[in-house]
Amino acid sequence: MSSMRLASSSNGVRPLSSLPEGTHATIVDVRASGGPSDRLHALGVTPGALVTVMQTFPGVVFLCDQTELAVERGVADAIFVRPLKRTT
Repeated sequence: MSSMRLASSSNGVRPLSSLPEGTHATIVDVRASGGPSDRLHALGVTPGALVTVMQTFPGVVFLCDQTELAVERGVADAIFVRPLKRTT
């Protein structure tokens, strides 16, 4: 339940899996448990890291700093981000 509150919070934080391709965001929290969490942290998927969504189907592919990662949708559901506002 708490992740649902966070996903719909007024501060714009939402799961990585909900972003469209091309969106830039900052990681706020990683809630994957066990092995996936350890692997993500080792690859730099940590709060404060910048990400860009490259692909959303069938899995989620994103660029984190300079590393391209492909994860299952369930893992992307556990990565909470704040989309960056576009500047024109």
